Amino acid sequence: MLIRNVVLAPGGDAVDVQTVCGEIAEVGPAQSTTRPIEGDVLDGGGAALLPSFVDNHLHLTQWAASLTRIDVSGADSAVDLVDILARSNERHGHGILRAQGFRDALWPDAPHKDVLQNVLPGRPVAVTSMDLHTLWLSPALLADLGMDHPTGVLRDHECMEGLNALDKLTNIDDSDHDTLAATAELARRGITAVTDFEYADNRAVWGRRIEHAAPAVDIHFAVWREWLEHELVLGARTGDAIAEHVALGPLKVMFDGSLNTRTACCHDPYPGGSSSGVLLETPEDLVALMASARSGGILPAIHAIGDRANSLALDAFERVGGGGRIEHAQQLVASDVQRFAALGVSASVQPQHAISDRDVADELWGGRGSIAYPYRSLHRAGARLLFGSDAPVSPPSPLDSIADAVWRTDDERPPWHSEEALPLDIAIAAACGGRASIELGMSADVVLLAEHPAVLSNKDLRAVPVLATVRAGAITFGGSPT
Repeated sequence: MLIRNVVLAPGGDAVDVQTVCGEIAEVGPAQSTTRPIEGDVLDGGGAALLPSFVDNHLHLTQWAASLTRIDVSGADSAVDLVDILARSNERHGHGILRAQGFRDALWPDAPHKDVLQNVLPGRPVAVTSMDLHTLWLSPALLADLGMDHPTGVLRDHECMEGLNALDKLTNIDDSDHDTLAATAELARRGITAVTDFEYADNRAVWGRRIEHAAPAVDIHFAVWREWLEHELVLGARTGDAIAEHVALGPLKVMFDGSLNTRTACCHDPYPGGSSSGVLLETPEDLVALMASARSGGILPAIHAIGDRANSLALDAFERVGGGGRIEHAQQLVASDVQRFAALGVSASVQPQHAISDRDVADELWGGRGSIAYPYRSLHRAGARLLFGSDAPVSPPSPLDSIADAVWRTDDERPPWHSEEALPLDIAIAAACGGRASIELGMSADVVLLAEHPAVLSNKDLRAVPVLATVRAGAITFGGSPT
């Protein structure tokens, strides 16, 4: 296709970009292309052309489902949350009442199944926390799931198992339809590829979905430990395609908990107690899992949030070799910052978390020697940064991620730890899968923005319209071709 009349840098002259066989084949002054035009012609009208966005960490099925759930992110206590549910109860039929987005780290009370039972007696209720590490179930739903739990509040591994059990009660056809439709919404946001960390047999799930329709973004699906052996038997490697636009991604290992549940594993205890968080695998088991995956060519992606979890995860990478990814890397001791680049480990981070977690991080991690959300430190040390959203934890909004990484605030408050803010070009590259500019020979995955980010303020960058998204030289959103 020919993408006509676009600018590649603020104040630059208009150019035409020709794609051939899914790659950028020619970039030249507007109206100067010498190649025969193949496929559509997209007139950019002087808008800015950038490499398209990549969401390197989301949970696609959970995000698609969250779009229809009750938003309880504004609840400031367990009682307040249940009041929100009670006001919404009649509007949500008679099945399982699903809600999403609570943060209980600073609540004056604690979630408990009895709180749900007292206000919504007999109603099956499932409330998922903002960080997907806590699932709060009512007694009625626990009974339906055949689960006996003292509080009904499932955290970390228990939460993953509970979510998996709930998924089995969901109509598969409806879920598949909603998830495939959600990929079109991702394309509308300028995204052409994602890494899907949904906890499931993702080979089977995506193999089933592509029989119905192709996703509007490229899917790289994660492998969890339960399905690792099967992938190794198949001889599958990270990057291997199972169908057009669907490929095997990394091995996902949950190594610690999260900040808001106070289970992220830290060197120092959390305030008011002796707990310093939890490890969900022993360091020895982590090494064994990573080594097994690496032996078959599957890249490890290790969830590590607290500083101790990150130290131990980097130790494991040092022992196994071959590099990989750490997901989140939210708290690091200074000596570990240097290790990412040295070990070939990418930092897969979510800048929106830094802003939404700032108050909780100040309360639970304040005054420590470690660095919270150390994006600039990692960049200066040569680490490769990959941006994602962890949707539905944060919305899959690459423009917000860039703005949060650059300005470290999304409201009228001063920047939070501005010393860790990133330069704009580095943030853009991290949001675009490591691609900083349009280059000959690169995949023709591009996004057309109404204005270049370099000329926009914090607020305006978040709102700049995405005019078109192109994946491998084909339009997936907007930009009526001529």
